[in-house]
Amino acid sequence: MSLIPTDVDEQAVQEEGLRSAHSTRNAHQHHERPAKGSGGGVFLGLLALGLVLVLGFFATRSIRRLERRVAQIGQQVDRLSHRVGGAEQQSQSLTQQAVQAAASAKAAAQQRDDAKQAEENSAAQAQSAQQEAAAAKQQATQAEQKATQAEQKAEEYRKQREEQLQQLQTALGQIAETHRTAVGLVMTLGEKSIRFDFDKAEIKPQYRDLLNRIAGILMTLKQYSIYVYGYTDDVGTPEYNLKLSTRRAEAVRNALVQAGIKAGVMTSKGFGKSDPRVKGDTPKARAANRRVEIGIVDSRILMEPVSQK
Repeated sequence: MSLIPTDVDEQAVQEEGLRSAHSTRNAHQHHERPAKGSGGGVFLGLLALGLVLVLGFFATRSIRRLERRVAQIGQQVDRLSHRVGGAEQQSQSLTQQAVQAAASAKAAAQQRDDAKQAEENSAAQAQSAQQEAAAAKQQATQAEQKATQAEQKAEEYRKQREEQLQQLQTALGQIAETHRTAVGLVMTLGEKSIRFDFDKAEIKPQYRDLLNRIAGILMTLKQYSIYVYGYTDDVGTPEYNLKLSTRRAEAVRNALVQAGIKAGVMTSKGFGKSDPRVKGDTPKARAANRRVEIGIVDSRILMEPVSQK
């Protein structure tokens, strides 16, 4: 209920005061009617004073009510101002939270986009890796097939070479001692086939026919290399025997070239009195050690054979 007097309340108070004044006046008139003149003036003065007092009382009361109401309104305004200040702070806090939430949402959206892009990149990389793996598998399969084919060809080649070496060993074995090695054949021209005079490297005429027969067999070979090695007995210094063995190896090589073998497929070398076939210094041992060996090696084997017994 409002404590501020309205215009209706004030009018009612005024009317109430007028009625009271009128009643008072009537009473005075009833009791003091005989007194006229100066008595009527006093009465009017008192009546006016009463009205003033009544009106002043009600006016003062209304003013005090207004002051209390104004004070209450001021307190309410202060409370409202405090609430408004709190609401503003809360609004600012909510606004800041909203800004932070928006930033977080933007960051989350960016992370989501990054994750999606990374997922797409991973999928593309996985697909590329699968394609590369499939291509590598195909290449491996092709390489395996080629390796199998190469192995088959190599096996066929080894069989052909084995048959050829077997035939070659049989043919050369009818001329001079011939045996197999890990890389081919070795033919020994010793005291039973070709003999050199002491301290000589010349080939005697009676041995030309033998070398021609050897050359005739070796000319049929393809993709083979021929090595001619010379050896001496233990008589003499190592330096001298090395030179003598080299001259004997070159003499046999030159005779084979003259018989028709290409010079480019043959190599000669002397080993002196090293690697003797028979140990000892007897005439028989020394005769066995004075020799020339012809090595026949597949040219696809990239190594130079050493002297073998």
